[in-house]
Amino acid sequence: MTSERRSKTLTAVLMITPFVITYLTVFAYPVCKMFALSFTNAPLVGEGEWVGFDNYLKLLNQKLFFTSVWNTGYFVVLTVIPNTLIGLGLALMVVRLKGWLQSLILVLFFLPYILPVSVVTQIWEWVLDQQFGIAQHVIEFVTGRRISVFRDPLWAMPMVALVTIWWTNGFNLLLFIAGLRNIPTDYYEAAMLDGATRWQCFRRITWPLIWPVTALVLTLQLILQLKIFDQVYLMTEGGPFNSTYVLLQLVYREAFRLNHGGLGSAVAVFLFLIIVTVSVLQYQLLRVRGR
Repeated sequence: MTSERRSKTLTAVLMITPFVITYLTVFAYPVCKMFALSFTNAPLVGEGEWVGFDNYLKLLNQKLFFTSVWNTGYFVVLTVIPNTLIGLGLALMVVRLKGWLQSLILVLFFLPYILPVSVVTQIWEWVLDQQFGIAQHVIEFVTGRRISVFRDPLWAMPMVALVTIWWTNGFNLLLFIAGLRNIPTDYYEAAMLDGATRWQCFRRITWPLIWPVTALVLTLQLILQLKIFDQVYLMTEGGPFNSTYVLLQLVYREAFRLNHGGLGSAVAVFLFLIIVTVSVLQYQLLRVRGR
């Protein structure tokens, strides 16, 4: 090995060493520790005895576990595809604007995304308040009565999903805007000269070329929404009647409230495997669909 090649190798090693150390410390070690704890009866802090698959068997016999799995899946259905479609629809409209007006609209849509979740939940608790919430006028017009949405099992999860879409859609909008701007305008000009309609331009040009961005947005949304916790905890605390109880809330309950570190780790392992499996499968399917 020449001195120049050794120098380049040493430089490369020095460059990646901080990342490797950070990755092993912040991600790899906690994940390995989580898997190890899931096979013990350890408390939140401290060591425990090896119990094998007992924690996982306890989960299979726990009604609250299946309830949280169902609610997490329900929340994913309510948010992932609607959030993606709304982001795409808004991007198709915003991208037609020019100059300062487009910048202003982008700022207005992205502003909620930078707000802390505590602020977002406070805003919507005020908007949806049964007595003086401004949204109650719409609810009363549709249903004929005012509804305490976060205390109603039928309304609670859809309202949490609505708040989540309002909060996070600005990020999807920016991703779609970036994808739409990368489509050459020559394609549309040529299609218009051939007599193509707007729908045909969207179907034959925009949709195929924006599909990689759509696949990315869907995958990111799936991962984020499977990890739902903050909005549910602050708005409903899992109620009413566990209708919004999700997997991360079960982790919080077992590990931090009941001091069952091993059982909480088992729930976390289950959620981790779900996220990895479903997100990889979805992304691969979407890639195949886009070819």
